[in-house]
Amino acid sequence: MSAKDIYHNAVKSALIKDSSTITADPYPIKYAEVKLFADMAGEKPLSVSREN
Repeated sequence: MSAKDIYHNAVKSALIKDSSTITADPYPIKYAEVKLFADMAGEKPLSVSREN
């Protein structure tokens, strides 16, 4: 696993303040025999409003 850079915590905090949910930190990716790690995975709620 790689080390987190100096921006990691700032980006994570900004995403959380923007109503995102961090689902994995780091996010492991495995394909065949290769293992990779993305910095993080997240989700942001989607709201839809409909006007009559």
